Amino acid sequence: MRILVVGSGGVGDAVARIAARRSFFETMVMADYDLARAEKAVAAAEASGGGGRFIAATVDASSAESVSALVREHGITHVLNAVDPRFVMSVFTGAFAAGADYLDMAMSLSHPHPDNPYSEVGVKLGDDQFAQAHAWEQAGRLALVGIGVEPGLSDVFARYAADHLFSHIEELGTRDGANLVVRDENGEEIFAPSFSIWTTIEECLNPPVIYERDRGWYTTPPFSEPEVFDFPEGIGPVECVNVEHEEVLLMPRWVDAERVTFKYGLGDEFIGVLRTLHALGLDSTAPVRVKGVEVSPRDVVAAVLPDPSTIGPRMTGKTCAGLYVTGTGKDGSPRKTYLYHVVDNEWSMAEFGAQCVVWQTAINPVVALELLATGVWSGVGVRGPESFDAVPFLDLLGGPQPVGFGSAWGMEER
Repeated sequence: MRILVVGSGGVGDAVARIAARRSFFETMVMADYDLARAEKAVAAAEASGGGGRFIAATVDASSAESVSALVREHGITHVLNAVDPRFVMSVFTGAFAAGADYLDMAMSLSHPHPDNPYSEVGVKLGDDQFAQAHAWEQAGRLALVGIGVEPGLSDVFARYAADHLFSHIEELGTRDGANLVVRDENGEEIFAPSFSIWTTIEECLNPPVIYERDRGWYTTPPFSEPEVFDFPEGIGPVECVNVEHEEVLLMPRWVDAERVTFKYGLGDEFIGVLRTLHALGLDSTAPVRVKGVEVSPRDVVAAVLPDPSTIGPRMTGKTCAGLYVTGTGKDGSPRKTYLYHVVDNEWSMAEFGAQCVVWQTAINPVVALELLATGVWSGVGVRGPESFDAVPFLDLLGGPQPVGFGSAWGMEER
């Protein structure tokens, strides 16, 4: 297996550091628009045990031709997209054109319904990719979409719940929460999102999507249906709200459920900031002219906030990604089960030099790549994680090192 990772820094760097300890691949090319960033990622991976298998390269993620050329130059078999969702289609298309398989952690962008954005769906997340599913099938190529942590591990949990825990599922409810705190050099708590603010704005201010069997997909206003969810391992109660996310668009395609939702524990301060950005038009991606220079307001917001890949040393706490499943158990009794994965920032920083949200996202595509490399997972077309057997993934993720990845997941009955 020869892997191209498009995008260094953040998740891309963490992917390389995790993969460096595994033996399933021959070469991993770390590619970025900024060669120095790619070289830094390669140096860190080699220091983590890379064994001379990592190469730095330049790529323009907005150009399918640039991606294709790099795939051909290095004989790449699998392209892992680690850049933000606005570049999904160019990387996706470039991989296909050059004959490589493809993985990503976020799907093609949505566009709200032009007339009824808070009740009807427009172009949904992933629609542009699924529109090309037949071409991928005909070519015998696989595009594994949404294989981060959310989407990704949450979707694997959905498959596991359907196959092994429940005879009937009422709701698949992804619930994400944390007790993370970031402080400045004076020890004062600061506003510093733990993931790309560009992506966070996109998913939090777009109309959230909900799926119901009798209604199909529909939307609501942002931050709808608040609920307090009690997260495990000391995180505790966090208010969660509906947010647009890929799980709701993926799970119903392969898993039978009455309802599918995604709720994110944002907190009052975060929601207030996002509402203010929207009110001021600072969430817009349309360029505006400022003193003779055209710039996107959202890019300005991203530029003035701390880079999520750099805040790890100043962050404390844990993050939890998981799936709350309700319905009827295999024994015919009512059942409510939360399947989850918790990462402590102090541990991920000490072990991998990556903050916990980034590391938790990065480990899952590496697990998936290893399953594909060994033939445990295989397939063609555009497919989500829930279309594959969950047990090998969960066994590899949580299994003891050096065979497994040693990252335990948990399950609570409620």
